[in-house]
Amino acid sequence: MLLATLAHADASPSEVFVAGKQGKLQAYLWRPAGPGPFPALIYNHGSEKEPIAGTENEMGPYLVKQGYVVLFPYRRGAGKSQGMWWRERVDALPEAQQAQGTIGALIEDNEDVVAAVAWLRTQPFVDGKNVSVAGCSFGGIEALLTAEKPLGLNAVIDFAGASMSWADSPLLRERLLQAVEHARSPVFFVQAENDFNTTPSKVLAEAMRQKKLPYRLRIFPPHGTTPMAGHAHFCNHGSAEWGPDVLDFLRHRR
Repeated sequence: MLLATLAHADASPSEVFVAGKQGKLQAYLWRPAGPGPFPALIYNHGSEKEPIAGTENEMGPYLVKQGYVVLFPYRRGAGKSQGMWWRERVDALPEAQQAQGTIGALIEDNEDVVAAVAWLRTQPFVDGKNVSVAGCSFGGIEALLTAEKPLGLNAVIDFAGASMSWADSPLLRERLLQAVEHARSPVFFVQAENDFNTTPSKVLAEAMRQKKLPYRLRIFPPHGTTPMAGHAHFCNHGSAEWGPDVLDFLRHRR
């Protein structure tokens, strides 16, 4: 269901709604001029309840200029998306169950990522055989969970997934190792050196190397002067740094 005329320029995105298991999901769509079909990428926001990635993220304007469609879905309970936000679901559990509950919430929310992939593939201006998934932080985790599903994805790009939670969550470490060891798509692990923790990218990339699965790892020089700048700001506003590498990976120059 479209709530606005789809933009045929790269000036701004259009708000759209995607059918999810828990109701309609708000999303923002960037598309190049022309009928296509274009390659496409889904970008997953972080853990926040009120995301701004769809309208204030450089991935959309950067890739649309390269001839890509980019969709920013807001998972259940985030923005205008229907359903209960992940944190509310986890907080409703007894404290002893919340660590496992967080993993469960991530897995449940991944249904929304899959729904976004399916929606994109129905659009006549999208090349359904060339759809990729990316995400930052919590969204990077979602991207990795998508990588193990039989969706025929072109590529998966993980910006700093689990950077803020890796050290304190053995359950999450175990689940992400399972995801990458069963990945069905090539994965690019991307972080800035001054992110909170670059260990997850290194460990997960090594796990894929040992399984002889296609991957790439790049730790960029520091971005800004704080861990948060090297984390969220790098993901969302560092296209001058990561843009060429991301584009090469999407185009299979690995």
